[in-house]
Amino acid sequence: MSATINLEKKHLPVLLDEIIKIISPRYSGTFLDCTFGQGGYSEKILDNTNNKVIAFDRDSKAIKTSEKLKKKFKERFEFNHKKFSEIQLSDTKKIKAIIFDLGYSTDQVFDSEKGLSFNFKGKLNMRMGLNTFSAHDAINKLHKDDLAKIFKYFGDERDGKKIANSISKKRNKKILSTKDLVEIINKEKKNYNFKVNKSTKVFQSLRIFVNQEISELIYGLINAYKLLPINSYIIVVTFHSIEDKIVKFFFRNYSEEKRVSRYLPSYKNMNKVFELLDKKVISPTEAEIKKNPSSRSAKLRYVKKIKNGANFEEFLLKFKNLLEIEGIGKKLC
Repeated sequence: MSATINLEKKHLPVLLDEIIKIISPRYSGTFLDCTFGQGGYSEKILDNTNNKVIAFDRDSKAIKTSEKLKKKFKERFEFNHKKFSEIQLSDTKKIKAIIFDLGYSTDQVFDSEKGLSFNFKGKLNMRMGLNTFSAHDAINKLHKDDLAKIFKYFGDERDGKKIANSISKKRNKKILSTKDLVEIINKEKKNYNFKVNKSTKVFQSLRIFVNQEISELIYGLINAYKLLPINSYIIVVTFHSIEDKIVKFFFRNYSEEKRVSRYLPSYKNMNKVFELLDKKVISPTEAEIKKNPSSRSAKLRYVKKIKNGANFEEFLLKFKNLLEIEGIGKKLC
């Protein structure tokens, strides 16, 4: 989960102006860029000489970009090669905002070694860094029932069971590659009229599964809350419905008064720890979408922390099923 998908072969950080507008009144402090990628957010924040950025990214290739910013901004910039769910800091008092951009950078999308795209013909991979297994492992080793669950819940693929069955049959004869997987998907979905590539949903589901994106986001949000001082912000940019559903629930469930029924009055939410400053999701402008078409699915949500001591059991229970499906990956470790 690092930076923003942009198939125009030039990386453009999504909703940058909107994020800067949110945090600019809080300038003069430390900002955590949890998905550093190509450094677009970090560099813009560091333009203000009163700011410091601590950046994180699981992709080892982000280290090279981080070295350029370190050379330019010196002690005001720090980079950590870590997943954001594992962030630990000794001093958090000066943190003003924690920012997550859950897309992928152009370099990552077009990196044949990572194998994120169905246009590449080589070995399946999809590992973004600090992984324990690959898409190759999943496709060639997991039971067909497990694959069907992954395709259904992480990709909303209605033909997931048929595709999983075909994978199971074909891999008995050979080790499956990216090309083989695309051929299987095309065969099983040949009678449909698609506006997007037939392989999109399966490849999305595998990428989410391989990189454990559900647990990364869930525990990343909880970790961000624990790190954040009172009156500071969590800002998240999502790109698909599963991510947005998780972020929306996390922000709203812990910022609003509870209501059992619309016919009954709301009751005090003892676990209200956020202030939801903008209930409407923020989307890219038409001008930004025209400049960067892949930004069209981006959604920005943010909250202000107002209280410590939250209990997130309800949050974990809400997405227990998705976490359990991700847990299938333990069979490959």
